[in-house]
Formats: sequence, structure tokens, C-alpha cells
Amino acid sequence: MDALGWEACDIVLVTGDAYVDHPSFGMALVGRLLEARGWRVGVIAQPDWKSAGAFRVLGRPRLFFGVTAGNMDSMVNHYTSDRKLRSDDAYTPEAAPGKRPDRAVTVYAQRAREAFPGVPVVLGSIEASLRRIAHYDYWSDTVRRSVLADSKADFLIYGNAERALIDFTRRLAAGEAVAEIRDLCGTAFMVAPGWRPDGWMEIDASAPGAPVTAGQGGAARARCVVRLPSFEQVKRDKLAYAHASRVFHLESNPGNARALVQRHGDGPGARDVWLNPPPLPLSTAEMDAVYDLPYARRPHPSYGAARIPAWEMIRFSINIMRGCFGGCTFCSITEHEGRIVQCRSQASILREIAAVRDRTPGFKGHLTDLGGPTANMYRMRCKDASAEAACRRLSCVWPEICPRMATDHAPLIELYRAARAVPGVKRITIGSGLRYDLAVRAPEYVAELAAHHVSGLLKVAPEHSEPAPLAAMMKPGIVTFDAFAAAFERASQKAGKKQHLVPYFIAAHPGASDEDMLRLALWLKSRGFRPDQVQTFLPTPLALATAMYHTGLNPLKPLTSSPHSVASARGERQRRLHKAFLRWHDPKNWPLLREALMKMGRGDLIGRGARCLVPRG
Repeated sequence: MDALGWEACDIVLVTGDAYVDHPSFGMALVGRLLEARGWRVGVIAQPDWKSAGAFRVLGRPRLFFGVTAGNMDSMVNHYTSDRKLRSDDAYTPEAAPGKRPDRAVTVYAQRAREAFPGVPVVLGSIEASLRRIAHYDYWSDTVRRSVLADSKADFLIYGNAERALIDFTRRLAAGEAVAEIRDLCGTAFMVAPGWRPDGWMEIDASAPGAPVTAGQGGAARARCVVRLPSFEQVKRDKLAYAHASRVFHLESNPGNARALVQRHGDGPGARDVWLNPPPLPLSTAEMDAVYDLPYARRPHPSYGAARIPAWEMIRFSINIMRGCFGGCTFCSITEHEGRIVQCRSQASILREIAAVRDRTPGFKGHLTDLGGPTANMYRMRCKDASAEAACRRLSCVWPEICPRMATDHAPLIELYRAARAVPGVKRITIGSGLRYDLAVRAPEYVAELAAHHVSGLLKVAPEHSEPAPLAAMMKPGIVTFDAFAAAFERASQKAGKKQHLVPYFIAAHPGASDEDMLRLALWLKSRGFRPDQVQTFLPTPLALATAMYHTGLNPLKPLTSSPHSVASARGERQRRLHKAFLRWHDPKNWPLLREALMKMGRGDLIGRGARCLVPRG
């Protein structure tokens, strides 16, 4: 600030991550975006949260504090799916643990308020997005209030925040009070009970089982707010929680979503959390502008030679898109980035490849990824704009690929070829997970991938083999995976390469019984798969699968007096068993598997025979 001649920052951003000036790190992207509009931006990275002192180092911001936990939810960052404390933090120099608090966005917001009372506090990024309404919290096994209520923040910007952030900052700088900014898509705030703009109507959907219809269209629909069950309702009643999840997800398409409101508290202290509809997708030109900003593309020099694992992982990769229309129930992308894919232009991507080549230390010609939430949804979108705006499906590919969805891989193939032609680029491998139900429809893409962009192993995620858990996940049947595996094998042979798929699976997902996991283990054995790294289902806030885990109900099914139930592996022993089935080949799991197989009446699978799963003890 002294070198720049600044007496004060306009905005001070607080993050739980080490500062890496790269567009894959949200704080760098936000800071550069605000800087490009002329505002003076300071960043406080990984502050000591035990007192307010660390939040005063850049002085009092003129406009607001922007607070995030970082690129990851702090609880996911700190704890495994078994609630065990992690020993490292990939977003910290030398992976040192303990550099951010649990529920970091709440703690940081409170400290910022303490440091400079009266300065507006604005929340953003993944942790805030996934806690914008009352939500099940796996780590405490309780339903918690909106993060707005717990943090006492003034405003929350969720999802693709660029447009809302710029508009919010501009209006604040023009003298408008935070409490007057109530019309931006992708924002949330707390208001007095019953507040709503003039001319708006409220639809009460607070009773479990209340119909959730599309309602009015056009301008009338844009002036509707839907009332969710209150925090108190969803905390005490699992049916009400499942119903709230259903309503929330049906109002997730920015083309037709209505505002949502949820009461927190009873009596004089009650407040409403108001959610405006999700932000409209960024245009290609807007995406290009964000990624073309002058990033240094490296960690802050104050870290010296310290290694930051998250930076090491992405330093030679390129993000080409956002969003995902897959709708997998265990994934948070829909709740955060949305299901409409937003893409950069080929020219912008090629410019970034040149920047990696010219400005990233250690680059030797190998790009480790051209991808995003998935590897192969680039330029894919509904063929009919009016249908896309009216659609309320939560997945464009489940139970079948929608006939209106454009699944042409030609733009991606063209991008791959153009990227390979950039001088100095010797090799490009694809590190993002492949959506194989789309790829299997495009033999020319599979051929291009196998011939040029796989270094022996390709990541795919069938997640399971059995119909019940796959339906609960909203994932395609295993037949589709088998078809892709055969196509990939043929393409690899034609390219003269010996390459393999690395399939990923989830243990203990809602809808998966012990018998389902046993059948998956037998499927793995029959195909010679011996998974090394497997994941146990981790219930993250707001995800549909989390609602299934917490309530035992499927929000996508009719929530009547006899709702459709979903079993979940909840106890530590059963969750360990489900994971053990995935690693059936590991001798450390054999005692647990033997015991389970005997209880399941499948002692015939214990022994040395070809069809046996584990040997006798």
C-alpha cells in the first residue's frame, strides 16, 4: 500500500488459502476482477483467527470485507469422510495443517466485524454457497442455520459471482447502502419476517408435500418468492428437510427459478433468509475477460521456495469451462456453479496456454489438463434456448441423455488439435474426469483422446455397478461404462498404445446396501479391477444425496404420507465394510469381509476358488 501510495483499500479480501495469483484460485480471480475495474484491493491470506489483530493489518476497507474459506470447504479440508482429522492441507505452504479454523467463513466474518465495526461483511465461494440456507452438517450430525445467521454477515454472493460482485461493489461505491441492494441474482441476505419487494407475491411451500409447480410465467413468475420450511421445521422434522431440499433444487435453473425465503427463529428475534434466483451463466466473452486478466500465475513471493501442493497440481493445467449438467446427487457443482455449462473461447484458451509456456516456472512442454468439472462438456448446451430456460430437470443425462442436449465433441476435438499445435507444447494429457456416457456417443472423440491425450491411464467414474445406488446417484447404468471401456480399448489398440481405465467408485452412498457392495466387489474382481484409492461418501451441505443420508428419504420421489425411503450406511462399522468391499483384494480387509460374508449367508465366497472373494483365515 505504501509503494502504491494508497491510504486505504476499497476492499479487503480474506481467504483461508495461501495466496496464489492464478485463475484456478478464487481469491486471485476475484481480486484481479475488482482491480481491473479500478478498485483498490488488498488480500489477507490465512490470517491468525484467534484475535482481530490480523484483520487490521491493511486498515479499514472503504467499502467492504470479502470473506471466503478458500477454494475448499474448511470442514472437507480438515476432516476425512470418517470425521478423522487430516494431517495436511494442500492449500497451505508445505501442506502444513491448522492454518485455518473449522467453519472458516463464519469465524473470519466475526473477526472482520470485530476488527472494524460498521464495515459491511460479504461472504462468498464454496463454503458460503453450500450453507446459504439451513443445512445438514455431517461433522456435527445436526441441522445448522444459514451461514448468514451464524456469521452475522451483511450479504452473501453464491455461485458464479463475477457479475453480482461487480454490480454490488459499484452500487456500494456510489453510496447505496447494503440494506438497499436487494435485487441481484446470485445473492442472499437476511430481512425482517414477511419482507418482500412491492408487487411481489409469496407462495407458501413450507408444508411437507406441498405441490411445487412451475406456477406463473414471465414477469409474474419473476415477482414470486417461494417460502421454504423454516429452520426450526427442518431441524426437527426430516420429512420437512427432504421437502425443502426438493423445493430448493427445483428452483435451481436461472432461466425460471423463483426467489426463496426461509424463516430462522421464533418470536421477536425471528429473521428471514432471502435467496434471489441463481446468477445467469456468464457469456463466452465474459468468461474470456475473467481468464485474460494479468495473473502472475504463481504463489505470492512471500512464501519463498515453500511448496504449495494445490498449486503444484494445477500449475500446468487450463480451465476451459464451468458448470455441469450431469446432476450427480453427491456432487456440489449444481448447487454452486450450476448445471449450465459456461465455456471460454478457443482463442482465450490458446492465449493462456502461451502464458503457461512463457511465464510458469518449470514448464517443459507438458500440459496436464484441458478441462473443468468434467473433461468433455466443452461447448455442450441445450439446442433450444427456450426449452433450456423452462426446464426443471436436475440432470440433462439421467435417466437418459435428453434429446435436446447437444453432445457434439467436434469443438473439443478442434480445441485439442489447436492446443497441440501451439509452439512449445509437446504433450497434453487430460486430467479431469471423463463423462463416458457422452464420450461413448462420439467415436471420433474417443479415438482422438486415446491417440493423443492419455498417458497410460484415464480417469472415469462409474461410481457403482448396481441399479439402486446408481439411481440414487443419478448416474448411468454400468452397461454404458462397459460400452465405453470396449470403445476405449479398441481406440487404444488402433493407436498402437497399451492404456487402461482408472475407474472411481463411492462406498457407503445412500441407496447402496451391503448386498449391492458385495455385487460391486464381485464385478470388480470379474474385470480385474483392484482399486487403490477409493472414497467413502461424504455428505456435503445442500447436496441431494446428503438429504437422502440425513432423512432416509429421496427428495426426488413423491414425499407423501408414505414416502420413498433410502437406506444409508451410517455407522462407522458399516461404512468401513462398504469401503472394504471396494478393496476386496487388500489382506487388511479380509477379516471384516469374512465376518460379513458369513452373516450374509455367502460363505461360498470364502476360499481359494476362482469365484471366491477372499481366502479363508
